[in-house]
Amino acid sequence: MPKTVLTTGANSGIGLATAIELARRGFRSVGTVRSAEKAEQVKEAAAAAGVKVETAILDVTNAAASKLVVDRLKPYGVVNNAGFPATGAIEDVDDDEARQVLETMVLAPMRLARLALPHMRRRHEGRIVNISSIYGLTTTPLSGWYQGSKHALEALSDALRMEIASSRVKVILVEPGGFKTGIWEENRKALASRGHSRYKKAYERSIQGTEMTQFLMGEPEKVARVVAGAMASSRPHTRYLVGYDAMMLAAMERVTPTAVKDRITRMTLGL
Repeated sequence: MPKTVLTTGANSGIGLATAIELARRGFRSVGTVRSAEKAEQVKEAAAAAGVKVETAILDVTNAAASKLVVDRLKPYGVVNNAGFPATGAIEDVDDDEARQVLETMVLAPMRLARLALPHMRRRHEGRIVNISSIYGLTTTPLSGWYQGSKHALEALSDALRMEIASSRVKVILVEPGGFKTGIWEENRKALASRGHSRYKKAYERSIQGTEMTQFLMGEPEKVARVVAGAMASSRPHTRYLVGYDAMMLAAMERVTPTAVKDRITRMTLGL
């Protein structure tokens, strides 16, 4: 029987590309979505790619539903990809929005990992791939809660990796840079909705900067190939930086003094 891999947030972008690539490599690929309409979109995209991707309706913040899905599938691998832009200056994000960010992109991935671990231990192998970001390694203004969630995901993944190493279950972080996904349009809408903020001009500059650089972004299939490769490898890396921009930003983070980085960023955004 092919090994089952569960990918969250599989209706578009990196999640959809990953679910399709996993199926192409011979896994039983199951993608979670939040509606029947999105499930149909996944099936159509998979059919167009010549593969089969199963779907499961799931809100990853629902603990009981998550347990039901994981216990039914007993996955060999989990790809924690579900998320949303979570843009806005710290001052503009209220408690409810901040909790939603943390529930979706920190608590939910760790819950799914915890639920899947007993099944992985029984087969003496497994893979937990957490989709982080270059913003799990560096920080910029106007999306602090998103970046905070990715920093938290990095730390939790590191701890989990060491805790379960003797179980032959691998924990892997994938850290993409900018890729052509729907998150940028969602970012634009979210920032535009904060038009009465004192940071309005900075938001406008951020949107302009993204629009000017979108042509440089890669396709999500590149990230999907990295994820699928890590899932199939007997000795995967603990981290995969994906994209030239991610590699450049990671290198700059190591060598650029904080005061210099802050100054350049503030000048760019008019802060």
